[in-house]
Amino acid sequence: IYKCGGIDKRTIEKFEKEAQEMGKGSFKYAWVLDKLKAERERGITIDIALWKFETAKYYVTIIDAPGHRDFIKNMITGTSQADCAVLIVAAGTGEFEAGISKNGQTREHALLAFTLGVKQLIVGVNKMDSTEPPFSESRFEEIKKEVSSYIKKIGYNPAAVAFVPISGWHGDNMLEPSTKMPWFKGWQVERKEGKADGKCLIEALDAILPPARPTDKALRLPLQDVYKIGGIGTVPVGRVETGILKPGTIVVFAPANITTEVKSVEMHHEALQEAVPGDNVGFNVKNVSVKELRRGYVAGDSKNNPPKGASDFTAQVIVLNHPGQISNGYTPVLDCHTAHIACKFAEIKEKVDRRTGKSTEDNPKSI
Repeated sequence: IYKCGGIDKRTIEKFEKEAQEMGKGSFKYAWVLDKLKAERERGITIDIALWKFETAKYYVTIIDAPGHRDFIKNMITGTSQADCAVLIVAAGTGEFEAGISKNGQTREHALLAFTLGVKQLIVGVNKMDSTEPPFSESRFEEIKKEVSSYIKKIGYNPAAVAFVPISGWHGDNMLEPSTKMPWFKGWQVERKEGKADGKCLIEALDAILPPARPTDKALRLPLQDVYKIGGIGTVPVGRVETGILKPGTIVVFAPANITTEVKSVEMHHEALQEAVPGDNVGFNVKNVSVKELRRGYVAGDSKNNPPKGASDFTAQVIVLNHPGQISNGYTPVLDCHTAHIACKFAEIKEKVDRRTGKSTEDNPKSI
């Protein structure tokens, strides 16, 4: 983000100095992101655009899905709004093994991403500087083989996934080809839309295929956050999933049924005449306080098939980390786009084979 101009040099230098003073010099970049997050949470208006940078082809918005187990809820919120997942695995001795072990996070994150509909994947094999010996080809190949076999079981096609050996700290293969890994001839991907290849992580981002954007459907914009910005007012933020959002639209927020007019729509610091699916935007609304809106609400056009709250619905459910038995009356927390809400399985109608989609049992007592 920093090298592509998403954060200014002054900010980095300030955080570098603080990190040094606290003996955390080696965490400079992680520190920057955490510091900005903390400031954002304290309500200092930090520009939401800090997480963006430009490549030769795209504007990239980073949703920093935290890796910590306690953050699974936030990770679901973030991941459900992504076009592509970049799975970072650590190449250090023991670190990779811990992540890919039966209860490891690498597994859980890859499975969550696929289950939440993120069908494009890039794998960054990080910390190549800390392998034995440093920048080891055999370690990279070992990890590539193991991760390929795992993601294939989930449903990804490894041939369509770029595997890039990197060192985020030293910058190897991030933006420019590294001189430390002469053995790496580059990554290649094959998909029905064609082939792509390159040496660095940024080129792998440029090889992402933009998904088809459903502009013809009714507007749906799940809120990721709501900010109060001095001199402007209430600014909900989220990604347009379907439809088009324009200034002047009379939006309704479901399920609270709050209606208001959109004054302006902004992305990458620029006012937009319209936001289309895939755009992560902030929009300013009239006469609604920050307290009335919350993450998980969905904005729609009050005049065109607006979203409405529902007390029940029929769903297809995939179970991860199965608790042993699930029967009618089971009460999980439902994570729906950016919302988290307690619910109950009123009746289990059928059991379906995940890979074929065929029903294997009707009205099962339990699964």
